[in-house]
Amino acid sequence: MLGVVTGLVSPASAQDIAGTPRRSDGSTVKDLVRAGQRARAAGKWTEAHDAYKRALEAAEPSSTTERERAEIAGELGLCALRLRSYRDAAEHLAWSLEQREALPVALQLRFEAGLRKATAHVATLLLAVDPPDAEVVVDGKLVGRKSRTHTLFVEAGERMVRAGAPGRAESLQMFTAIPGREHKMVMQLARPSGSTKEVAAAAPKETPKALSATPALRTQAPQAPSPWASWPGTLRIAGIAATTATVSVGSLLMIRASRLDGDLSERRDGLARDPTTSASMCWQVPQRSACAELRSLRDERNLSGVAGTVLVIAGGVIGAATAASFFTDFSFLGGTPAQERIHVSPVATGHGVGVNIEGLW
Repeated sequence: MLGVVTGLVSPASAQDIAGTPRRSDGSTVKDLVRAGQRARAAGKWTEAHDAYKRALEAAEPSSTTERERAEIAGELGLCALRLRSYRDAAEHLAWSLEQREALPVALQLRFEAGLRKATAHVATLLLAVDPPDAEVVVDGKLVGRKSRTHTLFVEAGERMVRAGAPGRAESLQMFTAIPGREHKMVMQLARPSGSTKEVAAAAPKETPKALSATPALRTQAPQAPSPWASWPGTLRIAGIAATTATVSVGSLLMIRASRLDGDLSERRDGLARDPTTSASMCWQVPQRSACAELRSLRDERNLSGVAGTVLVIAGGVIGAATAASFFTDFSFLGGTPAQERIHVSPVATGHGVGVNIEGLW
């Protein structure tokens, strides 16, 4: 069984899969590949597996091309699949397909089909490690190369993953591998607590002085606002409240006067249509007659109209004074300059035009 193959970021080389190249019997790589092909054609999968394995071990980058090494790894994976060594098959097929640009399309499709069959029987672990030079061990077997991300194939069951790096705390995680499933794991190796003290000790002496100035700024008590700065805002609030109240009450009184005028006109018309009455009969009438009720309605209408008009005018005057205060600069009293407190913008609607005044108090 070969070592664990990884490959999400930087592909592993043929030597990472097979270990140190060697030629046990002095045969060339091509002779071993032909021997593997003959055994495969005869259905001797064990012999074919051994021949391709020896060919991959002997395949050096100086004497073989990337395509040749990828083809050998893919054929070795297919032989392992026939022998039901699913993890071995997935590892070699996955590495071969990492060099898919060097492979013919027919071989790509053939190796992809074999990889799908192999991964259905093993679990795939997508592992991210920080720092990337951490040493990763899965079930006691060292991962062949160092990288930030790894794709590992493991047998089903409980699996243990350990990662360690110089100057970092070791991380250990366990998971239940399920065939045909992808598992994701992140292992971030923290620095020991003592390393922060060493960094602080190595820092320049000027740093504590610069940091010590910050608490001094925070301990300064906030300056109390000037009492003169608050009274313009209070008057503005009161002015807005008075304007709203007087205009609202005046409008209600004017509406009431209008309704009373309608009632008065209706009753006056009713008396005029009565043939038994005349225009002069209401000059001297009993206290409880219809004419007395007309005079009472007229007086009430006049009073409501006058009072409503006065209140609306008064509200307008107060509102105008309040709006004018926004343009007055009270900065000499300790307040905020008027330019920073007032914002005027034109407003146009379907019923008229005007200005929108926004103030800060």
